[in-house]
Amino acid sequence: MPKKRMAIIASKGTLDWGYPPLILASTAAALDYEVEIFFTFYGLNLLRKDLNLKVSPLGNPGMPMKMPFGPNWFKGINWNIPNLIQAGVPGFESLATVLMKKTIRDKGVASIAELRSLCLEAEVKMIACQMTVDLFGMQTADFIDGIDYAGAAAFLSFAGDSDICLFT
Repeated sequence: MPKKRMAIIASKGTLDWGYPPLILASTAAALDYEVEIFFTFYGLNLLRKDLNLKVSPLGNPGMPMKMPFGPNWFKGINWNIPNLIQAGVPGFESLATVLMKKTIRDKGVASIAELRSLCLEAEVKMIACQMTVDLFGMQTADFIDGIDYAGAAAFLSFAGDSDICLFT
C-alpha cells in the first residue's frame, strides 16, 4: 500500500504563522506520510538562514496577548489590545515578539529552526517557490541547505495526488 501524502502551502512568514506548516509536516512525517511543503511569498522567510521572525498581532483579533511572567492570575489575563494601540505605539510588534519567544521557551516548545531541522531529518520535501524567489530578488545563498526550488506546477503534481492538502 502506498504511503499517505500531505501537501502544504506555507504563505506566511511570521513567528506565529511559521509553526502550523512545520508542526503538521513533522507530525505527518512521523506518522509515515510523504510530505511536501511549498513555501511561497512571505512563507519563504521560514527557509532563510537568518531567522529573524516576528509576531504581528495587528489585525489579528484571535490573538490576545498573554504575559509569560508574573503570578498565575496575571499570566491568565487575555490582553485584548485594540488595533489602534498596536499600530500607534512604537515598538509594539517587537514587544509582542519578545513575549511570544519567552512563552515558547518557557513552555518548552521547539523553535522554528528546530522544527525545520526535524522536518529535513524526516525527509519532508521543502520547496521554495522559484517565481517568488525571483520576484523578491532573493538568492539561493539566503536559504538553508537541503531545499528544492521549483514552480507551482511541480508542487501541484504532488498535491494533486495527496490525501491531505493544506494552505497556511
